[in-house]
Amino acid sequence: MELISETKSFDGWHKQFEHNSTSTQCKMRFAIYLPPQHENKNIPVLYWLSGLTCTDENFMQKAGAHRIAAELGVAIVAPDTSPRGYDVADDPDENYDLGLGAGFYVNATQEPWSSHYNMYDYITEELPELIEKHFNVTSTKAIAGHSMGGHGALTIALKNSDQYTSASAFAPICHPVDCPWGKKAFTAYFGDDQELWRAHDTVCLLENLKSHIVPMRVDQGLSDNFLVEQLKLETLEKVNDEKNLGIKIVKHEGYDHSYYFIASFIEEHLRFHANFLID
Repeated sequence: MELISETKSFDGWHKQFEHNSTSTQCKMRFAIYLPPQHENKNIPVLYWLSGLTCTDENFMQKAGAHRIAAELGVAIVAPDTSPRGYDVADDPDENYDLGLGAGFYVNATQEPWSSHYNMYDYITEELPELIEKHFNVTSTKAIAGHSMGGHGALTIALKNSDQYTSASAFAPICHPVDCPWGKKAFTAYFGDDQELWRAHDTVCLLENLKSHIVPMRVDQGLSDNFLVEQLKLETLEKVNDEKNLGIKIVKHEGYDHSYYFIASFIEEHLRFHANFLID
């Protein structure tokens, strides 16, 4: 790994690293916040998955999470949102919702995407192994995210309930098989294989649930411009109620899709995860 930057924050350290990824076959960058407790003991980790157009920097710079993470003694890892590089495929029309910055945390099966777009393996296997090898952390981990990253956090936790203590999301894409963002991305990455589409859709996974789910929390701003067309919270509410799943869904009047919304409630999410991460 190559250290790109390091900055002291609330007596801990925010660091950025770059490394050659075996999953995505390109260089990947991630950020990690190490609270002061990491100097004396192994600590648990929260993985944060960001949304469309974001990098590893957005959450760390805008969410205001370091103060609470330092208090709780929880590390935060924020990976990039897609593979990147001159030979990595991108949307030929240069739109923001496919390709670079829009990996959707899946393993693509269709060319030209399948050569590099293996974000599911990167998040669930390669990155945790790297973090646990190089930093003073335990294997105890939770996962959270925003928008596309909220989709990633919830689906990854549902497909790997033995790996995560808890999951949460801000304004997640709840039902990507039935929204423009999801249809575009899944058609490109998976082709017409609808089974693969449904295997990365929170609502579909919950409808066909055959095992337990980890504790989950979802927060949604009701002034979010993407709420009706793209996020489809009502589909998550419906399956949650019908199956009595116990997912905590919190709606907030007046809040939109931005990091102002995340910064307003990130403390509640970190404390939610701490209930399960910390003995």
